[in-house]
Amino acid sequence: MGVIDLDRLEVRLGARTVLDGLTGELQGNAIGLLGPNGAGKSTLINTLLGFHPPSKGTARVFGLDAHRDRARIRGAIGYMPENDSFIGNMTGVHFVRYMAELAGLPPGPALERAHEALFYVGLGEVRYRKVNSYSLGMKQLIKLAQALAHGPKLLILDEPTNGLDPMARQRMIQLVKEIRKEGSVKLLISSHLLRDIDETCDEVLILKNGRIAALCNIEAERRSNRSFMELETVGATEKFSVSIRGLGCECACFPGGRIKLVIPDNIEVRDLYVIASEQGVQIRRMNQRRDSLEDIFLRAMDNEPGRPAHVSL
Repeated sequence: MGVIDLDRLEVRLGARTVLDGLTGELQGNAIGLLGPNGAGKSTLINTLLGFHPPSKGTARVFGLDAHRDRARIRGAIGYMPENDSFIGNMTGVHFVRYMAELAGLPPGPALERAHEALFYVGLGEVRYRKVNSYSLGMKQLIKLAQALAHGPKLLILDEPTNGLDPMARQRMIQLVKEIRKEGSVKLLISSHLLRDIDETCDEVLILKNGRIAALCNIEAERRSNRSFMELETVGATEKFSVSIRGLGCECACFPGGRIKLVIPDNIEVRDLYVIASEQGVQIRRMNQRRDSLEDIFLRAMDNEPGRPAHVSL
C-alpha cells in the first residue's frame, strides 16, 4: 500500500474528462506533483480531499477510499491551499486554533497545537496580530502552520513558495525539508517551479492532459538514465573517437579537441583514461552530469499522452 494509490482514476467535470485513467502507486516521503496549466493537478488534489467524486476507478490515501472515506481522510490530511483563505480579523493564533478544531481537535489541544505550529514556522512573535496585517511571506507561513496544527499524516502543499522573495522562499523550502527529514508526515507538493520539487522531493508524478506522463523516483531515474560528458583533449584523433565508440559510447567531436559523449552505465570513466593513455591523448578537462529534473520533465512532455516516460519505484 502506498501513500496514494490511483487505480484507473477518471474524474469528469461537466462534459469534460479532466483526469483520464490514472493508475499508479505513490510511496515517497515527499511526492512532487508537476504538469503544465490545465494538466489536472488541482483536480487530483481536490479528488484526494473528497471534493470531486471519481466517475470511474478509485483514489486511495493510506488505503482509504478518497470518496467513501473522505471524512476520515480529511482528518489525516493537512492542506495548504494556493490561494489565501483567511478570516482577516482573526489573530494568527485564533485562526490556526479554529482550523485545528475544524480538523477534529478539541478546543484546548487545538489552542496548544496552534501556539506550537506558529512558533515552528517562525510566527510566534506575531501570533496575536490580525492575519490581515501579515505580509505575503507571513501569510504563506500561517497557511503552513494551520495545515500542520492538527498533526496530519499527509501534508498537501499547493504552490508553497508562490510569490515569495528569495529569502522567504528559502525559509519555506527549509521548513519543508525539515518536515520531510523528521519523517512522521508524508508530503505531496504541487508546484510550477521545478527547482522547488528538485530540492524537496524524492518522487515525482508528472501529469499531461489529465494523464500520467511520468511517475518515478527522482534519484533512481537520474541513476538509470544516460550520463552526459564533455571532454577537452589534446592529441585526439579519429582513432580515439572510434575506440570510444567501440566501448558503446555515443560520441561527437568538435573543433579544439572537444568531445561530447553519452556513456552507458557499464562504462567507467577510467576506461576512457586507459584508451587515452594507450593512444597518447591528453584529457585536460572532463565535465559529467546526470539528468536533471528538467530533463525528466521535458522528456515526459515529449511523450504521447497516457504513455508514462518511466516508472521506477
